[in-house]
Amino acid sequence: MDDFIGKAEVLMEALPYFQRFYGKTFVIKYGGHAMENEDLKASFAQDIVLLKYVGINPVVVHGGGPQIDTVLDKMGITSRYVRGMRVTDQETLDIVEMVLVGKVNKEIVNLINQHGGMAVGLSGKDGQLILAKKMNVTVASANGESPEIIDIGMVGEIIGINPLIIESLDQNKFIPVIAPVGVGKDGETYNINADLVAGEVAEALHAEKLLLMTDVDGVKDKKGELLSTLTEKQARKMIQDGVVGSGMIPKVECCINALKGGVEKTHIIDGRVKHAVLLEIFTKEGVGTEVVRK
Repeated sequence: MDDFIGKAEVLMEALPYFQRFYGKTFVIKYGGHAMENEDLKASFAQDIVLLKYVGINPVVVHGGGPQIDTVLDKMGITSRYVRGMRVTDQETLDIVEMVLVGKVNKEIVNLINQHGGMAVGLSGKDGQLILAKKMNVTVASANGESPEIIDIGMVGEIIGINPLIIESLDQNKFIPVIAPVGVGKDGETYNINADLVAGEVAEALHAEKLLLMTDVDGVKDKKGELLSTLTEKQARKMIQDGVVGSGMIPKVECCINALKGGVEKTHIIDGRVKHAVLLEIFTKEGVGTEVVRK
């Protein structure tokens, strides 16, 4: 009987969160190890389905870097990166779109549906969801001359999000799953960083939460200890002081920008933990770092 009572108490602990977040939209960026480990993939799908059934509207934006690398390696194509972004020529872009939209996206949709959800796969081309332009990358010159502009190919910078298709799916009980591929004004295709897409989608939907899944515990202080909560001001100072590592900087900046754009709370969570999404949302402790305005 004690075991049954314990289970009831767990549900009662989550009740205030169910009440607070009913009808709200959460945007979850799905990536890293959670996309590769079978147990973690299943637990993620279960988390998303549960959110929908308790009245929350989850919107999934996924990455797929390792899967793209695997296909490129098989084809003998070597990837090159500038400031963490994959240089994307037309041949690489065709593969990126094929892997993200045709393979990874549909696998995630199928996984969620197998666990009782009704997921629908989208790319930025559907309903002109993600409007983009070519990203210009500048790199500081070592000898003090003017910054160098580097052409990294068909990598996109987001200029607009059209949320109508997502809102329509939400209202009809579907779960949108978005591949980070955008479309230009002349119909050209762009490869876009999934974290950036998640942040912009969260802003456009006036989301309650943005969650970025990673392969680390969260944001750590200079002593290496995990910070459960971080204000926007503290985050900026940690970046300035070099406390936040280079790999974490884009995610922290993404959270800061989303907060400025109207998202209520942002979270950087450890996707290596089973049911990381539920643990972060429905428990006091969480499994990562929440970045908040104050």
